[in-house]
Formats: sequence, structure tokens, C-alpha cells
Amino acid sequence: MSASQLITATPDMTDPAFDGIGAVNGGGATSVLLKDYPEPQRSQILDLVFAPKFGASVSTMLVEVPGDGNSTQGSMPSHMHARDDLDAFRGYTWWVLREAKARNPQLTLDAAAWSAPGWLGDGEFWSQDTADYYVQWARLLRDVHGLKLDALGCRNEKGVSFEFAAQLRRALDAAGFQHVRVHAFDNWPADKFDFVAELDAHPAALEAIDIISAHVMHGDAEAPAPQWVQQWAAEAGKPIWNSEDHVYRDGFDCLIGIVRCFNRNFIVSGATKVVLWYDIAGVYPIEPYPTQPAMIIAREPWSGHYEIREALWAYAHYGQFTEAGWTYVRSACGELADGGSVVVLRSPEGADISAILETEGASRAQRLVLRLAGIADGTRMCVWSSDEDEQFVRRADLVIKDGAIELDAEPNTVYSISSTSGQRKGTFDAVPPSVPFPFPYYDDFSADSAPQGRLPHFSADIAGAFELTGAGTLRQSVPMPALSWAPDWHPYTIIGDAGWADYEVRTRLKVSGNDAAAVMGRVHHVGTGYGFEPKGYLFEVAADGAFRLVAVNGKLDKAALIGDAEQQAIIRAAAESEPGGERVLAAGLVDVVPGAWREVSLRMVGNLVEGIVAGTVVARARDDEHSAGMAGLLAVARSDALSQPEFDWLSITEPGGSTATRYVSAARRLYPETGGR
Repeated sequence: MSASQLITATPDMTDPAFDGIGAVNGGGATSVLLKDYPEPQRSQILDLVFAPKFGASVSTMLVEVPGDGNSTQGSMPSHMHARDDLDAFRGYTWWVLREAKARNPQLTLDAAAWSAPGWLGDGEFWSQDTADYYVQWARLLRDVHGLKLDALGCRNEKGVSFEFAAQLRRALDAAGFQHVRVHAFDNWPADKFDFVAELDAHPAALEAIDIISAHVMHGDAEAPAPQWVQQWAAEAGKPIWNSEDHVYRDGFDCLIGIVRCFNRNFIVSGATKVVLWYDIAGVYPIEPYPTQPAMIIAREPWSGHYEIREALWAYAHYGQFTEAGWTYVRSACGELADGGSVVVLRSPEGADISAILETEGASRAQRLVLRLAGIADGTRMCVWSSDEDEQFVRRADLVIKDGAIELDAEPNTVYSISSTSGQRKGTFDAVPPSVPFPFPYYDDFSADSAPQGRLPHFSADIAGAFELTGAGTLRQSVPMPALSWAPDWHPYTIIGDAGWADYEVRTRLKVSGNDAAAVMGRVHHVGTGYGFEPKGYLFEVAADGAFRLVAVNGKLDKAALIGDAEQQAIIRAAAESEPGGERVLAAGLVDVVPGAWREVSLRMVGNLVEGIVAGTVVARARDDEHSAGMAGLLAVARSDALSQPEFDWLSITEPGGSTATRYVSAARRLYPETGGR
């Protein structure tokens, strides 16, 4: 046991406001499968993240303004595919926001774009078009969905534009959004704060930017906010926010790492709000980052199965003991003498106080004496802790005596000590067991089976937007390439099970003009998170009857280091040496009527791969590159436009299986009481 360490919490008028802790929903279609979950499991998952004093109890959230392009795991449909297009119900982000806010009306809402529609600014994101585009999204959020946006970032990880910050501020003010605070510029490299030194020379931007924001600054190697930036921000009256950090760990190591991240963001960088990427892993296992950052794994809507990660209880150690609008007690925040850190926060009226501490890496127990000014003797302080064996467990209360409490803090443990009450370790009984994706599978794309935002059940758009038309068809509805956050490729969507080997994926499709579309099979990779070229097979058919049977093996130069430092580390670790890119196995031309419906399928048995049009095998090859993976649909991208094919239905059967109209839709099998949802 170490000697006693005194921590004195003396409030001061200069103590900064606590703006909350939370997680990102988006930056990839992070919750695309959550939308398909049956009740009660869907509500249980949402309760565990957003309900106060139950699970994570986050006090803020940041969402991606959906932008039609890939932004890590996948894409989400924009509210404006084109300049003359506006839709307040497209996609599931609106629904997630409504559900989160319904559970916690005090939750603060933040947003930023990753990708964006290609029409903005005639291809330039930093434009008046984009400022107006943001305002339209905020207006729909307010006027249609009844939600208040609290903050808005200029763009996620794509540089600096002082002119745009001023444009955005003027556009928000003109539309009645004076209360929406603008943060900038949300970049990750070591020079991410350099723009601050230039702000005084740009008075319009200086006035427009309310918050200095950046990413990944909790670790010693991740460029925390320099002292000169913290001093400048304090003098300018602008808080510092970490609008995206990451803790990629497993188990309890993740839990304690998240608490340390939250603590050190304030202690080292002065960040008063910290948002981690990301919240609910409603993505398929082959998508990038399918498990590790998330609080909950929710990728089996057909079964209702989900899993809570230890990470969720890290958020609870903050979320259940604080609220946005509290104040940091700066005098009591810092590193512990023998390893770890402590942060103390106080309610606005001073009636309540909470301390959150972690002892990661401590070599021995530490006796801590917390002197809490303004809290009366006799006040009972609840104590909740987490360690390797047990997470978020209530311990014996401590009672303030002579203005202080004492705690023997064990190594590698997280503690929350608070005068507040009502905390719970939320749980639900009888979570359904895990089961494989349904096979054979059929979806007729009827509108009455659509869950949220006119997106079909169980599909995950990797790029573009495959949306139900309301006329019993599915259409890739984005007309032109996006201003993509990541290196671009063709729009496609995936569905199914990565373990599928021998099967046939069949659809009835219609392509017109210069368009082309494809069915995909054995897809087992969709990129590492920055770039989304798949690995698998595709059979492509154009409007003029030209076809290609193609093996795709990821990006052309697999060793090329792209993206941020994290992405480059993933590429190095993979050490892939085999050729990448597309390899045409067969090609030709079939007689077709342009613009007419045609049945197209891709059949895979062992190393035999076949492309079939109207029941006739037109392409056949032997290939050993891809042995198993998911099914998918693809719309071919050209340099100036995207194909917008329609698909009448989707069938996945045993090889040579009969047309799937005999199968009952998986959506209706799950939700028989409504014929859909």
C-alpha cells in the first residue's frame, strides 16, 4: 500500500463546463442491422446505450450526416441525392436520433459529414452548396422530426477551410439556428491544431467557430492539444472537444482504456467533451471494425441475438454519475502517484459531486484521500467499480467525515464515487441465442416489409444507396459519384453469411442507357476501413448485353499505404503479397432488349463459377481464388455517373435451386403479424 495521496476538490470560478461523453453513430453505416431487429431486443439495445442510469447512459452523441458514399464500414443515404431532391425519411439515422432522444431528452446532439453528394459545389465540398445542404438537414431534423441540433462540425478529417466555417455560420444564423455551435476542424494528424495559430488572421472564421475540435488526443503518441492551444482557447472562450477518439482493445482492457481516455482527454488536452467511435456494431463480421470499438454487438436481426461488450460499462462509469452541464473541478483532476488518473466533476448547483478514477498499470494499491469542499459531513457516497473479474459492481458506500473520504484503490481497477443515486447495471433476461443467417433466402422488395428509411432488410450498403422504390423493386438511387471520404469504387450492397460456399444468387434486373449492374458472390472482404474494393466474384451485365465474369481481390496495390496511421498499420500487418484488382474470367455479349427485365444469376460450386442470363449459362470459369463469402448486388460506376439499376427480387439458394418465388420472405417470416414491419 502506498502512502496516502490527498486529492482536494475545491471549486473555482474558472473551472470549465463538462460538455459530455458519448459515441459516434455513423462514420460508416454502424447500425445498419440494428434497424432490422425485432422487439423487444431492439429497444433493449437502445436502452442499454441511451437510457439514463441503466447502461452506458451517454450524455452526448455525434452522428454522421449521411452522404451516399463509403465512410469506413459502409454508406448511408443522403437527404439530398441531387440538388432538386429532398427527403426527410430516407435512411435510419433520423430514427436512431429520435429513439435516443426519447430515452434521454437531455442528450445533446452533434453531427458532421464524412462523404457527401457529388453535386455539392460542382464537386467542391467547401462551398455555399454544402453550407445550405447542412442547413437543410438541420431543418428536417427540427421541423419534421422535432429534434434540436446542438452542434455541427465542418467536415470529418478532410482539412481546413476558414471561408467555409464563416459560410456555415452565416447559413445557420439565417435559418434560425443561432444556437447551433460550430466546431472545427476535426482532423487527426499531428498538425491538427496548427489552424488555431491562423485564426486571429481570419476574423470571420474566428467568430464563426465556437469550439476547437480534433481527433485522437488521449495518448502520449497521439498529439494531445498543446499548452499554447489550451491557453489560446481559454482566452478566446472556446472549449476544446475531442470529436472522435478510439480505444481498440478487448474485454476489461477496453473498459479501463476508455475511462483512461476520457480522463486524460481533460487532464492532458483540456477537452471538455469526448466522443468515441462508435456505439452499436450493427454490421456484418466481414466489415471493417466489426467488434472492437463498439459497446454492443448487434449483427443478427434474424435471430434477435446481441452481446454486451465490457466497453459499455466504461461509459457507464461516467454516464451514470455525471450530466452534460456539470463542471470539472480542475484542482482535483490529474495523474495518480503510483499509476492511473482521476477526474472530479460537480453539478451546477454544487449539490452533487462525482469522482471517476482508474489505476491502469499501477503496481500496488493506493490510499487516496478525497477532500470534497461543499459536501456536508455525513453524506453517503456510492462506490461502483470494475476490474478484470467483475464489471460495474456496487461496493460499500463511503461516508464523508471531516470533509473527506478515503479509498484504497486497487491496481487495474475503475472506480466511480458519487453523491448521486439511482445507478443500475441494466440487463435483460433471455437474449435469444445466435443462429446462422436464414438459407435459402428470398426478398421480394415489397414496400410493406421495409423497416426504417426504405432500406431492405438485412442488406448493408457499402457504397451508394440501394433503396426500396415502393413499387416492389430495389434501386441504386445515387445518380453521381459522391464526394467520397474514402477512395472510391462501385456502389454495392452485401447480404448473407460469410461461410456460404456453394450457392446461387439470382435476381431480376433492369438496366438502361449506359448502365450496368452485377450480382456478387463469395464476398469475404470489403476493405479495411479506408477504401472498399471487395474480394469475391461478380457477374456484370450491361444494358447493351455485354457481360463480364470477374474475380475481384481488393485494391490494385495491396501494399500501398493509404489512410491514417491506424489504417496504414492494418495494411502493414496484413502483409498481402498476392495481386489485387479485378481479373476478368470470361466476357461476351448476349442478345437483350435494352431497358427490359432480365433474370441474372451467379452460380458457384467448388471452383466452378458461372454467369447465367435468362436460364442460360453464358460465362463459365474455373477459379480457386475465393472459396466462401456473402452475396451482393452492384451498380457500375462511371467517371461522371453511377448506374441506377432496378432489382425486382433477390433469391439465394442451393446451386441450381428453382426460382425463389416459392420461398417466404425472410422479413415476413420474422414479422408475420404485419407482413413486414
